Amino acid sequence: MLGKVKVIHIITRFDKGGSAENTFLTIRNLDKERYEIILARGLSKESDLGAQEAQAVENNLAEAKRNGVKIVTIPELVRRIHPLYDLKAFVTLVKIFREERPHIVHTHTSKAGLLGRWAAFFARIPIIVHTPHGHVFWGYFSRWKTLVFVLLERLTAHITDKIITLTEQEKRDHLRYNIASEDKFLHVHSGVDLNKFLHTSVAPLEMRKVLKIPEQNLVVGTAGRLTPVKGHRYLIEAAKKIVAVKPDINFLFLGDGELQEKLEKMASELNIRENVVFLGWRPDVAEVMSMFDIFVLPSINEGMGRVLVEAMALGKPIVASNIGGIPDLIMQGKNGMLVPVADPLALASGIEFLMTNPKKMGEMGSAGKKIAADYGVDSMMQKIEQLYLELLKKKKVL
Repeated sequence: MLGKVKVIHIITRFDKGGSAENTFLTIRNLDKERYEIILARGLSKESDLGAQEAQAVENNLAEAKRNGVKIVTIPELVRRIHPLYDLKAFVTLVKIFREERPHIVHTHTSKAGLLGRWAAFFARIPIIVHTPHGHVFWGYFSRWKTLVFVLLERLTAHITDKIITLTEQEKRDHLRYNIASEDKFLHVHSGVDLNKFLHTSVAPLEMRKVLKIPEQNLVVGTAGRLTPVKGHRYLIEAAKKIVAVKPDINFLFLGDGELQEKLEKMASELNIRENVVFLGWRPDVAEVMSMFDIFVLPSINEGMGRVLVEAMALGKPIVASNIGGIPDLIMQGKNGMLVPVADPLALASGIEFLMTNPKKMGEMGSAGKKIAADYGVDSMMQKIEQLYLELLKKKKVL
């Protein structure tokens, strides 16, 4: 190989969500002796970051720079559809590609994937890789807007050398919508930095005192941005049923988002506001989750659910929606309970089963901890670098 391989990664929202964390870990851990890395990102204004989360993002960017990553900010690269901004972002990306002449362009998420891949195609970049981090085939848009996205994904797949899915189910979903042929896909799980979850700095009982959660109360928790696709309303509805039979219980929502006020109002209207705690975004996710007795993920669409790996690393039994890539991580009755999507009664039944079977909770937590060990960063990086090398040889870039 003559010189380093130059790779440009592109993402719209470089926040603290799962897709951004995956991208951050990838650019941070790629072998800098072999690769020259550039990150092109939007300003993440649509994430409406609080002060602590914004600082955490800046810390990630600073760490990436310390690891030799060049950061390019494109203000017009936004998640929503905006014809003028989209055109400007596309032109900017083409210009960047022509100036930098990367060997590989690797896009992340739907919007950056569409603009970035076509910009790379017009700039004649030899290798184009895309990681959808889930998909928008349901749970996000209206039927007709979804159809447009499906058609665009099918068209763009023709100019893409490889599409990386986080789970086998995500790949099957793409195949079901005829996005591309099976040989176009590669399954690479989203690596999780497990160390901070395996070695938390604050004991669970200490965290209960900090958050003023009674020691005797059962704690059911979830983590993720408060946005419709995460299905938090169904957990609130399930909580109403559970509180009626077990008042000494708290439901903790870790994360912020546009639905917080609406969810708080919903909890008040159901007369369970005292049992529901909204913590907002916090930097000490591992410490807070360590005090959960049961972890719940009520999503209506989920690419993989990396937060499930984090919960498993902490030894938590799980109740989650039987959707997307979640069944690839959660095995019914082994490390958690899978329930139908958008079904508060089923969600409540799953939680009630666990809270009345402490032995089963312990067994599931232990099983999950063993499974989580397979989802570290090293395995992800090995597969990504192997893919890059295979494509470099195939395209005779080496």
